[in-house]
Amino acid sequence: MPKIMRTAYHPAHGGPVPNAPSDQPSFASAPKRADPAPSRWAYRMQRLMLTPLFRLALRVGVPMAVAFAVTGGYLADETRRDHVVQVFVDMRAAIEERPEFMVKLMKIDGASAEVAQDIHEILPVDFPISSFDLDLDHMRETIAGLDPVERVSLRIQPGGTLRVQITERLPAVVWRSGQGIEVLDAQGFRVGPLVRRTERPDLPLIVGDGADDAVGEALQIINAAGPLLGKIRGLMRMGERRWDVVLDEDKRIMLPVDGPVRALERVIAMDAAMDLLDRDIASVDLRLRHRPTLRMKENAVEELRRIKAVEFGFGAAEQ
Repeated sequence: MPKIMRTAYHPAHGGPVPNAPSDQPSFASAPKRADPAPSRWAYRMQRLMLTPLFRLALRVGVPMAVAFAVTGGYLADETRRDHVVQVFVDMRAAIEERPEFMVKLMKIDGASAEVAQDIHEILPVDFPISSFDLDLDHMRETIAGLDPVERVSLRIQPGGTLRVQITERLPAVVWRSGQGIEVLDAQGFRVGPLVRRTERPDLPLIVGDGADDAVGEALQIINAAGPLLGKIRGLMRMGERRWDVVLDEDKRIMLPVDGPVRALERVIAMDAAMDLLDRDIASVDLRLRHRPTLRMKENAVEELRRIKAVEFGFGAAEQ
């Protein structure tokens, strides 16, 4: 690479005279220009304004703080607080007591006269009343607590009517226990009390502790009784495990724990073949499936003994 030669100009060669005064102003004597760079605090403020969180706090936080401060200062006085509360109360009352929100009457469907009367007693509602003041969930739970009520639904209809739809339990059996006489439905739920059995002669009777837990099985036995229905007085729960079918003249059919309906059908077949239940017997014991047992009444046993004595000559020998 060729070397570049630098030549210093001399006055003899037509160059400028060193340190010679010049008509042009020198660089040192020119006025200083303002520095365009921001100051340190301005730079920091610009950097801070570029922070999203700071901009959010400036745009939202500061107005909220001012609003809270003003509101707190206004509500610091108790009189002003009471006035504000009263204004909101009056506004709410004006809305809730509008005619379209008022309930004027209650209509009960699907309930008997007794159940409807009980509902009116347990729901002492003074009509007209605002629908906002009605606790429908609590009212529904209160009505569902009545024994005869199986299902209940409540809704407010247009026109200001509270409609209560009731589905009552259907009485299935009369249960006599140590606590009294009650009517039960097919699931064993209590429908209501009875003073006397004769009030519901159309319902079958079940007796004994634990009978309410086996109402379904009792109904199956009664439905399978067929020609014996006219002779059945009731079903007795024995040991909370099995049933005895109580017939007229205190005759009993002692059913097993397992398969009671099938065992009863066997008795019906035997009765149809040989008039078993018309004989002077006390019970038919079917608790052992492979060994049914008949127990005779006392007078029948005495008569049988007398017949056997005569047959074998015991009576003649005694004479």
